[in-house]
Amino acid sequence: MICSLHGVVLHADSGHVVIETGGVGFAVFVPADVAHTAVVGERMLLHTSLIVREDALTLYGFADRDELEIFGQLISVTGVGPKSALGVLSHLTVDQIAAAVGDEDDAPFRRVSGIGPKTAKLIVVQLAGKVQPRVAAAPAGISAPGITDQVAAALVGLGWSERVAAEAAEQTAADATDAERESVAALLRRTLAALGPGAGRG
Repeated sequence: MICSLHGVVLHADSGHVVIETGGVGFAVFVPADVAHTAVVGERMLLHTSLIVREDALTLYGFADRDELEIFGQLISVTGVGPKSALGVLSHLTVDQIAAAVGDEDDAPFRRVSGIGPKTAKLIVVQLAGKVQPRVAAAPAGISAPGITDQVAAALVGLGWSERVAAEAAEQTAADATDAERESVAALLRRTLAALGPGAGRG
């Protein structure tokens, strides 16, 4: 079992990266945000799951063990394969998945390509009680949740995934001035500048 990879990035695109370790290049399918952070020539650590099929051995990689654990739980759901699970983790954070399951809300999952209404409902039902949001202390001076939520919603409307939008809004809020944290428009402008044109969409 290949549980992790740590090596130099040889290639990266929207759906996978190639990491060289020990003179061998491993192709790894990853969530969109992981692919966007991969830089060719730099080192990267991925927590991995090796999926064995009759005709293929496929590696899926994640930024941390929480994502890896959620991936394993998702593929245990009836009708959810590795690619669909990866699609969920490309659009939703671990906390967003936990919140949707806890609220018995299948709408976020129905918005993921390849996840139909029946499968979305099964995800909520079969993961009930199995996933919990990660608890992290908010940085001092960070904007109120309502501000970052509005910025994230605006980014989703502009074409970014819910996952990328939420993470970008929170990161920008942490670095923003007090005045910017009090204004949706100001925080949105700063977040768009940080993301760059079209970065992280999909």
